[in-house]
Amino acid sequence: MIQTRLRQTMRPRRLRRTSALRALVREHRVDPSQLVQPLFVAERDADAGPIASMPGIARHTVAGAVQETGVLAALGIHGVLLFGIPESKDALASRNYDPNGVVQNAARAIKTAYPHVVVIADLCNCEYTDHGHCGVLDASGDVDNDATVEILARTAVTYARAGVDVVAPSDMMDGRVRAIREALDGEGFEQTALMAYSAKYASAFYGPFREAADSAPQFGDRRTYQMDPPNVREALREIALDVDEGADVVMIKPALAYLDVVRAARDRFDVPIAVYSVSGEYSMLKAAAQNGWIDEQRAVDETLSCFARAGADVIITYFAKDFAARHGAR
Repeated sequence: MIQTRLRQTMRPRRLRRTSALRALVREHRVDPSQLVQPLFVAERDADAGPIASMPGIARHTVAGAVQETGVLAALGIHGVLLFGIPESKDALASRNYDPNGVVQNAARAIKTAYPHVVVIADLCNCEYTDHGHCGVLDASGDVDNDATVEILARTAVTYARAGVDVVAPSDMMDGRVRAIREALDGEGFEQTALMAYSAKYASAFYGPFREAADSAPQFGDRRTYQMDPPNVREALREIALDVDEGADVVMIKPALAYLDVVRAARDRFDVPIAVYSVSGEYSMLKAAAQNGWIDEQRAVDETLSCFARAGADVIITYFAKDFAARHGAR
């Protein structure tokens, strides 16, 4: 009889009975204010337009990026991550550190129109080099770590001068966070924050992005500088180094296949943690939904919730606009 009573009183389903009850006791919530929408900005109008491998995502002109930022802000999304598609490329990524480059011009325009929006600028060279690698090459054809870091630091200062709030180095060069921090501070930009792509894996999920940003390497791959997917302890070492060098926010990328890394980082570090749900994750869900294999909206909500549940504070996702449009600013 006692056992029967216990079974009758211990009923977790009581709090699942209605949507209002489920919402009342929900353990983790995703709010539009913690989402960041990536924006691809083309220097030439002719390069703007839809991205075939990422349905619903497009390259914008500078004016289009400003307009899209306004739409996002009205939905409660107050962070955008800028990627530039320059009009020309060379071996030294010189359009990246041009004060009048596409990211610099887009940042100025967005901050003028929407000063409250957090403008984050991805800092890498792959979109700007004619060979598609994330840095300058040495005589052997390998990426020269220290020469690349010098270019990154130089570029970061031009971003800060253009009004960028957060510089986000994604190149995975050693020592770049300290060099960028010192360069920014030396030019009086102590308030410009750094969000380091601290654990960026050499992932198969970047394919659609490389079409969007026209950044595929012309030879070889990026496994000598991006992280080996099976490694977790190495990711924690990378994060610790970036925190020590001055990173304000650290990032794990991709997101969905690396939730264990997010959880391990959350348990060890007290700094804000970002995840980047990358292009391949987006396109997989889109393709499955278009084929009628999954419910897109439920799958998106479930996916974003798992990032928050794993410990992410900031969620960078191509679904940010869609999610906010359905859930609204809170």
